[in-house]
Amino acid sequence: MKTKKIPLRKCIVCNERKEKKNLIRIVKNKENRIFIDRSGKANGRGAYICNTDECINKLFKTKALNKTFKANVSDDIYDTLKEELYENE
Repeated sequence: MKTKKIPLRKCIVCNERKEKKNLIRIVKNKENRIFIDRSGKANGRGAYICNTDECINKLFKTKALNKTFKANVSDDIYDTLKEELYENE
């Protein structure tokens, strides 16, 4: 019997490869709306970050989503993401 392949994704902050289920997925869809994808299956361009305070804080300090999504992500979106991430801890 074959073993099931575990999908790996790279964190955009620390560049470590980890299991997809251990990362947080942030999506930019066709309407340029950026949001946290809890299901991991939403349509759009996905970016993954580690579920650690260090990576989350560094994401906001470096504004890593600007480079990843090749767009100027507003501070309002970063604030909304920060609220969502910290309310679920």
